[in-house]
Amino acid sequence: MQNISSSSHDTTIKAITPLQLTSWCDQYLAIDAFKDYCPNGLQIDADVPIRHLVTAVTASQRLIDAAIAANADAILVHHGYFWKGEDPVLTGIKGKRIRSLLQNHISLLAYHLPLDAHPNVGNNVQLAQRLGLKFIGGLYPQESHPVGNICECPTQTIGSLIDNITQVLNRKPLHLSAGHTQVTKIAICTGAAQDMIEQAAKQNCDVFISGEVSERTTHLARELNIDYLACGHHATETFGVQALGDLIAKQFGIQVSFIDDPNPV
Repeated sequence: MQNISSSSHDTTIKAITPLQLTSWCDQYLAIDAFKDYCPNGLQIDADVPIRHLVTAVTASQRLIDAAIAANADAILVHHGYFWKGEDPVLTGIKGKRIRSLLQNHISLLAYHLPLDAHPNVGNNVQLAQRLGLKFIGGLYPQESHPVGNICECPTQTIGSLIDNITQVLNRKPLHLSAGHTQVTKIAICTGAAQDMIEQAAKQNCDVFISGEVSERTTHLARELNIDYLACGHHATETFGVQALGDLIAKQFGIQVSFIDDPNPV
């Protein structure tokens, strides 16, 4: 575990309730605009004031243990609990995680697609900014809150783009080549969005950047004539929660820390 950053701002508000934080985040991230695979917002209410908020990508047991050690009052993650189709009973791993949270008086907030898509603190825009890419539209133009985006950049080689990604994410992406040597138009959708590659090809993109990869992705990249860069699900989604946490610290004057639980996937 690694504590990446911590920020706080001296304002008149030193603590907020879980419901106050949730209300602000729900509105800022426009959660009602999304049909998601999990509930967005407050998932576990420990009903204690929040003075120290920990942000992270996934609410794993390792993350919870680190938050307990850091004396956190709440955790805000991208990947929380209660996913569509999962067993609803609180037993096994999920039961232990939730028990750990409640026994240590820690609330849990989670924001999935709204945090991917947000135009300021979203995973896509935060990664694009670090890569020097400029948003020019949604991957699906009809969406009012696009989860995937199309970007442009000055023409560069595919090799220089890979080097840039490697430096920003501290890991080299898996490159499925369709033969492009120069790239300008790039689609991006963090996480497990590999099947959006067909839509990226329809939008005449040279490259599609996402997190995960499937066996079929290799054949699709070759036959659709679009290079694919699998950069890691976890790695591509570390920046959104950090940006949101920094904003919360400024807004409410509470301590906010980002804790990384590295994941090679």
